[in-house]
Amino acid sequence: MTARTPVTLGIDIGTGSAKGVLATADGEILADARVDLAMRLPRPGWAEMDAVDDWWGSVVTIARRLTDRLAELGRHELVAMCVSGLGPALVACTDDLTPAHPGILYGIDARAEVEIQEQTAQLGADAVLARCGKHLSSQAVGPKLAWLRRHVPAYDPAMRWYSAHSYVVAHLTGRWVLDHHTASQCDPLYDVARQDWARDWAEQVLPGTPLPELLWPGEEAGRVTAAAAATTGLPEGLPVMAGTVDAWAEAFSVGVRRPGDLMLMYGSTMFLVQVLPAPTVDARLWTTSGVVPGSHTLAAGMSTSGSLTTWLRTLMGDPSFEDLVDEARAVPAGSDGLVLLPYLAGERSPHYDPDARGVISGLTLRHTRGHLFRAGYEGIGYGIRQVVDVLSEVAGPPARVVAVGGGTQGGLWTQVVSDICGIEQQVPRVTVGASYGDALLAATGVGLVPVGTSWAQVDRVVCPDPAVRATYDRLYDVYRELYPATRDLVHTLARLQGDAAAG
Repeated sequence: MTARTPVTLGIDIGTGSAKGVLATADGEILADARVDLAMRLPRPGWAEMDAVDDWWGSVVTIARRLTDRLAELGRHELVAMCVSGLGPALVACTDDLTPAHPGILYGIDARAEVEIQEQTAQLGADAVLARCGKHLSSQAVGPKLAWLRRHVPAYDPAMRWYSAHSYVVAHLTGRWVLDHHTASQCDPLYDVARQDWARDWAEQVLPGTPLPELLWPGEEAGRVTAAAAATTGLPEGLPVMAGTVDAWAEAFSVGVRRPGDLMLMYGSTMFLVQVLPAPTVDARLWTTSGVVPGSHTLAAGMSTSGSLTTWLRTLMGDPSFEDLVDEARAVPAGSDGLVLLPYLAGERSPHYDPDARGVISGLTLRHTRGHLFRAGYEGIGYGIRQVVDVLSEVAGPPARVVAVGGGTQGGLWTQVVSDICGIEQQVPRVTVGASYGDALLAATGVGLVPVGTSWAQVDRVVCPDPAVRATYDRLYDVYRELYPATRDLVHTLARLQGDAAAG
């Protein structure tokens, strides 16, 4: 009888889509699947998804598609799986995993500002920074749990709570676990230096709130139950890893594991992850646990990136993406004096300002949609440079920069970022995303491949063009001055928007 080739399944739940891949032990992708998703913005500052339909439902759909495909291929055996997801997200559920409220998204959801202020005052801003590795912000889960207590009658503080991927793991295995990395973003509930729950603080700010068992992302969380197997088509007893937040799964997939490695993730939002030799704390960044046991990372996130270009395209009547990129490519560097602040959903790093708003400065009748689209890319590029400058100051210049995500396709966006930041970016041959890292975590977790295995291969290197550096340096100075110059005005507009939404 011919031996069957072992394969692993990786599934990632993103803001705009869920994606899954089947991969062999040497990293070959046998099949992939995708389900489109969309977050909901019911009020300014709120960002939600449906945990049942969007998170669990997308995984069920992808699992069925890929197990069917595996059966068609024959001679292959599914031996493990791992799920990652947008995060840190939050949903609290009854014992049967019925949500008490819609899934609340990561830092782009800023509803818990009052609770952030309360918990900061209760624990002390300096103490939170020292213990948790970051100040409380819209990225933190603790204040959102407090918001649920205050505003959602169906919420019981004794309920179990989940991020997107851990909610799916619970459906698959019946176990309630959370990986160390995601836990390290559940401030102020996790001690980043000790890499364990800060149980005293949890009881102080959220008395009676239970805390899940902690695992590292590549550790086995449990096995697919009979009920989950019937729903998904997955084999009963299949090992399921704990998983993690999508950006860290993607960093793992491209070998960003050594101190000095930096990943730029071009997605609906922009995320940056740099590996540290030891915990380093700075108020402008997030210090978190990493993917590999005992590891630490510095991270930063921008609230709007790919979602900005999608918004611009929709606003322009949905022309083809290729046409818009060609028009933007024909526009000179600097967009003929057009500068855009990409804060259409507030901003995370380095401002942590949920009331920041988008600003287009320098607009004239001469500017075309190509100018606007390029200015969108450039605005995101200036924001990346601002964060990279802070990372370099805190942890030293990155030794290696790897660009991942759907935004690496087409070439213009990555070139603009390299030109603005003056950095080389390695683009891997496989840019499927976090689901590829999930498949590798699953393979590592069951011993299919040795610990430390990387499937990453560099496809191309994007180098900065020195001819445009002076132009971008001047406009970067304008970009940095534009936010403080307009902050008070856009805060007034944000309040007016909030009042209008409240009726």
